Amino acid sequence: MKYITLIFTLVFILSSCVKKVDNSTAQYFNLSDVKLLDSEFKNAQLQDIAYLMALDPDRLLAPFLREAGLETKAESYPNWENTGLDGHIGGHYLTALSLMYASTGNTEMKERLDDMISELKRCQDANGNGYIGGVPGGQTAWDEIKVGDIRAGGFSLNGKWVPLYNIHKTYAGLRDAWLYAHNETAKQMLIAMTDWMLDLVSGLSDEQIQDMLRSEHGGLNETFADVAEITGDEKYLVLAKRFSHHEILDPLIGHHDELNGKHANTQIPKVIGYQRIAELGGDSAWSDAALYFWDEVVNGRSVAIGGNSVREHFHPKHDFSEMISSVEGPETCNSYNMLKLTKMLYPTFGNNSKFIDYYEKTLYNHILASLNPDNGGLVYFTPMRPNHYRVYSQPETSFWCCVGSGIENPGKYGEMIYAYTDKSLYVNLFIPSVLNWEAKNTEVVLETKFPDEDKVFLTINPGEKTEFELHLRYPSWVEEGALKVLVNGSETKYQVSENGYAVVNREWEKGDKVELVLPMKITTEQLEDGSNNYAFNYGPIVLAAKTGTEDLKGLYADASRMGHVAHGKMIPLKDRPVIVAPADNLPSMLDKKDSDKLAFKLSGLYPEKYENGLELLPFYRIHESRYNIYWSQATDEQLNDMIRQVEEEEKARIALDAITVDKVESGEQQPESDHFVKFERSRTGYANDYHYRETSDFFSYNLKNQDKKGRFLHLKYFDSAYPRSAEILVNNKPAGTIKLNNGDEDAILEKIIPIPDSEVAKQELVFKVQASDKNASMQLIEVRLLTKNEIQ
Repeated sequence: MKYITLIFTLVFILSSCVKKVDNSTAQYFNLSDVKLLDSEFKNAQLQDIAYLMALDPDRLLAPFLREAGLETKAESYPNWENTGLDGHIGGHYLTALSLMYASTGNTEMKERLDDMISELKRCQDANGNGYIGGVPGGQTAWDEIKVGDIRAGGFSLNGKWVPLYNIHKTYAGLRDAWLYAHNETAKQMLIAMTDWMLDLVSGLSDEQIQDMLRSEHGGLNETFADVAEITGDEKYLVLAKRFSHHEILDPLIGHHDELNGKHANTQIPKVIGYQRIAELGGDSAWSDAALYFWDEVVNGRSVAIGGNSVREHFHPKHDFSEMISSVEGPETCNSYNMLKLTKMLYPTFGNNSKFIDYYEKTLYNHILASLNPDNGGLVYFTPMRPNHYRVYSQPETSFWCCVGSGIENPGKYGEMIYAYTDKSLYVNLFIPSVLNWEAKNTEVVLETKFPDEDKVFLTINPGEKTEFELHLRYPSWVEEGALKVLVNGSETKYQVSENGYAVVNREWEKGDKVELVLPMKITTEQLEDGSNNYAFNYGPIVLAAKTGTEDLKGLYADASRMGHVAHGKMIPLKDRPVIVAPADNLPSMLDKKDSDKLAFKLSGLYPEKYENGLELLPFYRIHESRYNIYWSQATDEQLNDMIRQVEEEEKARIALDAITVDKVESGEQQPESDHFVKFERSRTGYANDYHYRETSDFFSYNLKNQDKKGRFLHLKYFDSAYPRSAEILVNNKPAGTIKLNNGDEDAILEKIIPIPDSEVAKQELVFKVQASDKNASMQLIEVRLLTKNEIQ
């Protein structure tokens, strides 16, 4: 998306003079002050309530009870909940119940929340030190850390799978149970658990804590800052600052983008914490760093739906090719956290509507689109790859991070619709809802069929005549001078504020009607790298086409560690639909269909199977189907060259994928954790747009030899200018040797190694790289398990 500066400053309407409007800092209403009316957001909220009720609290509590030495009432859930990240969903569940109770008043949410808190209090009491957690064998790791024995990596801390990230969910859940559901016990538990952390790190130096923070730790700095505000005790703010990772913070303060190759959702919560600390501690440099990060991610690293990252990592801003080729596109958790950061930055930086423009784009096109409207199933990856599809969670099988954040999202759909100051009401989003503005004794009813229609209707109902300024967001997608405001049927002059709002000031009476007309049009959005890939928007809504329902393998995820990835057949990119027209003509290729619902016909497509065109709908309304969001564009002259280039690029990769049984991208957090990585004296790195892992001892992955078809290992690694050597073992049986010296550091090598005959019939193969002769191993980029040697 192109950076939106103050484009509204010079908007004129009806020949009125533009005056600067006082823009004091806006505040948000409580969730309980905003109730959703019938809409797709309301339906998603109802589906989420059903999903929350389908989860068994006793199974979510099992890891906490087990680690506290108490008898469990049910077995743990599967998937991530019993393979190392035990208990993380329990923390998310506390937040989801709290938010939903605040938003809807649903008493079942409150009853479940109170019962969960009661059981977790038993765990805290049994632990006897303030700690609550489901980290398997966590006490051993905490004991080691307390005495300074710290062994940290991106996804591992003292041999545990991101234990700090895990317990952050518990911290956040307790905080939200207090802030949104007013559970006093949760507040006291939160403080006690924070005191436990204070004691845990009391003997550690700042350098040791920074070393520990190399492991993913969620937004612990944010929650510790929240505890400082809740208690009024400065010591917790000091703790929050100590838990702020300077490897990320310091470059941001200096306005240096060093995000390439970094695990995206590890970084966003850290930045949320920087902003929270700045709010409480008054450090404008930290707040400026958060804004710089937001700008870099939103305006240089995001796609049309508002999401970011490929395979969970930030790719180079100049190269979005993997965004189009990979099936592991933007991760929903990233957008969840980017919206959280956006909400914080909006009042800090002058209530600027550019923040709402991004919030709206991402809320509709990624967050709402990530929930199945028929059953509440939640999405992890949203592929931008043409003709691919999404996978949905199930309450009994799926316990990924995006399930945790996903069950939270519908409970806070109402958080940004409105904001206020002492004399102003801001209408930011056009979602049907009722606002109770208690301070003004005023009800506001917002009704609309947006985006199917371009009109929004507000009914203002004060208890008695009341004067205030009504700030109606002037979206970036409405042309200058095109927005209209009618009050009680008559077109009304309005002022335009520098931060992007149409402002009407009057004394309001009960029953006053405001009509906002927001003309929408088709626009295109090119990928940020300048490649010929475009998305269509209608106003803020991303349009997409259904392209088929064949081979939707794993559409509803099972309990496997990689069940969240859409593993069905990848349609070759050479067969994707291409728009044959000059880039400037793209908007004219769409014709609006005569329908009550938003629908367009896209013509001018290649190849022949698309010659009759495709129907484009709002992406958030497309589910359980393959789809197309980004469209390749070519003129007649460019088309043949494009097809030939794509065929050459895809041919070798598709052939390799066809004989691949399993693979691990080394150095990437989720692929490695999904294959139960183990290591000693090992590190990950990033070079030439590739992640890698190396070791001076060993590292290993558990490869899945499905149907026992695997026969060969395919290794991809960097060459080396100095001596490197390693032994390759399978189930501790020697399989081959890698020796490097005097090579080109930038060159990428590949090698095929047969699996030992004694191991080929086994369903699980432990692939191990063992450094030899005191040299470091090669820098491994990827290992694949193949059915045959593709070199032959």
